[in-house]
Parts: sequence; C-alpha cells; structure tokens
Amino acid sequence: MPQNIYDEPAFFDGYKKLRQDDTGLNGALEVPALRALLPDLKGLRILDLGCGFGDFARFVHSSGAISVTGLDVSENMVAEARRLTDSSDIDYICSSIESHVAAEKSIDLVVSSLALHYVDDYGCVVQKVFDWLAPGGRFIFSVEHPICTANPVGWTKDTQDNAVSWPLDNYHYQGIRQTKWFVDGVVKFHRTCETYVGTLLGAGFQLDHFKEPTPTAEALDERPSLAIHLRRPPFLLLAATKPM
Repeated sequence: MPQNIYDEPAFFDGYKKLRQDDTGLNGALEVPALRALLPDLKGLRILDLGCGFGDFARFVHSSGAISVTGLDVSENMVAEARRLTDSSDIDYICSSIESHVAAEKSIDLVVSSLALHYVDDYGCVVQKVFDWLAPGGRFIFSVEHPICTANPVGWTKDTQDNAVSWPLDNYHYQGIRQTKWFVDGVVKFHRTCETYVGTLLGAGFQLDHFKEPTPTAEALDERPSLAIHLRRPPFLLLAATKPM
C-alpha cells in the first residue's frame, strides 16, 4: 500500500493552505504548462490520477468532457473534492493509482498532476494506462523533475541565506527517497528522465511532448522570486499518444 501522507493532519493542513493561497509552484508553472498540452476536451472521457481537490476535474468538465473520474488515495482530498463539486458527471474514487481498475479502451485522456513520483511501480501504471486508453487516446502527466528527486536536499545557501547551487547527486541510483515537506518522512520515488520516457515508449506510446516548464513572464512580474526556478527545472511534463 502506498504512503498516504495527505491524510496526515499536519501535512494536509499545510498543503491545503499552500494551494488556497496559491503560494506554491502549481499555479505559476505546472498548471498552465499542463493545460497547454491538452487536446480539445469536448466529448472526452477523462481519468485524473491523483485528483487532489478536484480542480482539474472541474476544469475539464466545464470545457466539455462528457465524463470525468478523479482518483486519489487520500480520503481528505476526495472529501474536499466532493464538497467543491456540484456536477453528477464527475465521479471521485478514493483509491491508490496502483490498485485502480478500468475497462480496456474506455478512456480518451488520462492526466496526472504531480502524483506519479509517489508511485513505486511506474512501469505497471504506464502499461495499465495504455490498456485503458482508446486508440488515439492521450496520457499527459507531470512529476517533480528528476534533478529535484535525485538528491532532495534543496538549495545550498551562503551566509546571507542566498541560494548558491542545487546539488545533483545519485541521479542514476533510482528508487525510494525520503524528504521533509510540511512533515518528516515523505516518501517519493526517484527515476531518471530516461526511465520516464523509455517506459512510455516500451509500453507502445508515441511521445508527443517533453517539457521542463519555466515561469511565464506574467508570473515573474507578479512574483519576481520565481526567477530562481530558471536555474533548475522543478517539473517534468510528458505527453504521449496511444497509436490508432
């Protein structure tokens, strides 16, 4: 069973405040970059792996998707998503990504936002997604960039607390990492860019996009502090298609 850190009270409260205040990197970098990769959503059947508060599920439903399923291992997240959603066309399921089951060729688009680095068996999930997708269906996801997960110690600082460098180490030693984010002992899984891409290709996907998003000019105007993320990529975004 995967770690369910989002149901730990201190973690959930910290994460909820971060998202509500939009002080993290999701709204400034990851969300606009991921949405830019989306196809026309009208009439699509969509699965959101790691749906969180349901923001993406509600967005795609309002953009014309005919059915949306949001999946999250956290009971807290699913409860909040249901509270914020007033459409019967959006179904939320409390389940791990690894244990979810869907019918073959029953989905047109699978999306996952910053969730797959919590999954141990990435290859199994990729193969399941490939089977679930209808021919021509797309798989679009973001993860923490492997440069960040390889050696998760953060920026080195000088005596004035200025960021000096982001140390990269143990890049090719793939596997479990434990970090501190709101609480100690948050479990993530490091894998290389080669593994992320190669696994997609090995499952039969066609790679469409490989993105390392940077802050937009508008975001930098509003939050100049985001410029530090031009020095190393915080996120990796991949988009792939199941051939017809």
